[in-house]
Amino acid sequence: MIIGIDPGANTGIAIFQNGKLESLHTITPGRLEEFIRSADRVIFEDSRLQSHMWTTAMSRPVALSMARKVGQVDAWSCLITEICDGLGIPCHGISPKGKGKKLDAKQFFLVTGWDGRSNQHERDSAMIAYPYRMAST
Repeated sequence: MIIGIDPGANTGIAIFQNGKLESLHTITPGRLEEFIRSADRVIFEDSRLQSHMWTTAMSRPVALSMARKVGQVDAWSCLITEICDGLGIPCHGISPKGKGKKLDAKQFFLVTGWDGRSNQHERDSAMIAYPYRMAST
């Protein structure tokens, strides 16, 4: 089983089994280990791999708020890595830019065949892992 993770306050989880998207979830970061435990491999969006922040023409309070949120996501990326290391599960991060553009539900269906409900966090988690969905351990 390959698990894709889009870390955040609302963490997106995508589960691929034998290359097929089986389920999508939105969880809190506190539930990460619960999902990671059953994985053969974890692929996650890792904001630490992108050196710049998206702060164009923002007020100082907005830029500081964004920096705080990016710091939280960086910490959750560290947590994902630590959980996987502790459980002996291979994992690797993908930069936000490396994930590609965000897809709406219609575009997501055309790529994955998923016709169920989804939100942006779940779609992002699936697209992070999509190129690796057939990977073996």
